[in-house]
Amino acid sequence: MSTTTPTARRTPLLTRVLWTDAFLTGGFALVLAVAATPLAGLFGLPEPLVRWAGIGLLPVAAFVVYLATRPVPPRGGVRALIALNALWTVDSVLLLFTGWVDPNPLGVAFVLAQALLVGVFAELQYVGLRRA
Repeated sequence: MSTTTPTARRTPLLTRVLWTDAFLTGGFALVLAVAATPLAGLFGLPEPLVRWAGIGLLPVAAFVVYLATRPVPPRGGVRALIALNALWTVDSVLLLFTGWVDPNPLGVAFVLAQALLVGVFAELQYVGLRRA
């Protein structure tokens, strides 16, 4: 009986997607956290939302780096990341329909564009995991 954690075989697709996600999430987190005030004004979004979204993404970026640096990424970790990315995508779109925010057209485009990008990451990670 094995007590090891199930892992995914490292594939070029999964590796590239994890590293790209880590790089973009980390960069995005820093920009949102540091430049929240001007970005909030540019997008018509509340400054605390922008700042806390950036701060909240920092541990996510660290988790993605952890997965990307594993010789063989744990399947459960990659599945958790896929679920987190899918949730972020859905929540981003739903945010526009809640009435909690009233972004300007550039803000709507920004929210939808980043949701689409995160959704693409979730899909590519899913495909990479299936190939592993």
